[in-house]
This record gives sequence, C-alpha cells and structure tokens, in this order.
Amino acid sequence: MSAGLFLTLEGGEGAGKSTLLARLQAALLAQGRDVVATREPGGTPGADLIRALLVEGEAQRWDPLTEALLLAAARRDHIRTLIRPALERGKVVLCDRFVDSTRAYQTGAGGLPRRVVEELSALIEAPTPDVTLLLDLPPETGLERARGRAGAEDRFERLGLGFHARVRAAFLSLAREEPERFLVLDATQNPDALEEAARAGLKARLGLFL
Repeated sequence: MSAGLFLTLEGGEGAGKSTLLARLQAALLAQGRDVVATREPGGTPGADLIRALLVEGEAQRWDPLTEALLLAAARRDHIRTLIRPALERGKVVLCDRFVDSTRAYQTGAGGLPRRVVEELSALIEAPTPDVTLLLDLPPETGLERARGRAGAEDRFERLGLGFHARVRAAFLSLAREEPERFLVLDATQNPDALEEAARAGLKARLGLFL
C-alpha cells in the first residue's frame, strides 16, 4: 500500500502503550526517521469529536455494534486525512490502538460477530499494520494502573474485570492467528525493559534500531 511503515500498539487498559509509543517515537526521531505518532479513537479533529462519545459517559452508554460503527467512522477520517497520506510520503506511523482493539473489545469481549468488524474495516479501507506490538499484562494489574490516571476518559475501565479478562484473551488469540505480524511483549516490565524488548523485536522484524 505504501512506502512507509505502519506500527500499531495494542493492549488492555493501563498496559503502557502511550509511554512506549513516546519512547519509540523519540528513538526513531533520533535516528533521523520521519515519524507520525497518533492514537485511536481519535487522531484527527473530526475523529477526536467521536472519541469523546466513546470513552466518556456511562459504561453501558452504547452496545458493541454502535461502538463499532462509531469507531469505524472515526477510523475512516483518521485513515483518510492522516495515516494514509503519511504512509504514502514514506513516514513511520506509530498508532496507539487500531482495528485489533475493535476485534478485542467489541468482538472478543462484547460479543459482536467478527464479520461485522472485518466488513467495516474493508469498507473504510483500513491498512494492515506492518507490525503490531501487543503489550500483555493481567487485567487486574492494568486496571490498577489505569485508576491512577486523571480525567473523564474511563468509560471502558468501568466495564468490569470479567470484560477486561475477555479483552486480554481476545488479543492473545489474535496474536496466535497472526504470529508474523504480532510481537507480544510482557507489559509487567518496567518502562526501560519494555522499550528494550520492543526495540529488539522491531530490529529483528524490520531492521529498525540498527
């Protein structure tokens, strides 16, 4: 699809995706790479408006199908206005969450048929990441970390431990389906060790961080 590289970071709440993304961005910039760092839901002004609908408010505000439709709308704008143009210009795009989060949250944990997510992804022409870093940790640990964050974006965190256990299981199932794309990392490590593991994996897969 492009001359650039598309790297996504996935995992449950409190896994450390944002911290690792910032560290990888800094390391790549130091090596002279042209990097775009972004996140989902959101990443563009239009998609950020939809983000607020998804991550704020009552835990049962939407059902999984409504969530998937909102995510697809936000993702379409994100792809069209930011991700695709950056990849076509040869940039490295680092994205905190992408389609795999919809597969894990709305399908794996929420019960939405997988075909719905795949059909929506095809409709919006979602690119497949070159490598997906899956930050894996027990949901109890992740939720405890997440409770320390300030702000109103805690809707998914309030869905309960059972929901987040299903999210973790779904992510690990996706990684088993596509071992050539996924790089599973132990997110219970400290940030330095996690970054080292991520850099080693990306060096082996893509030749980054030589």
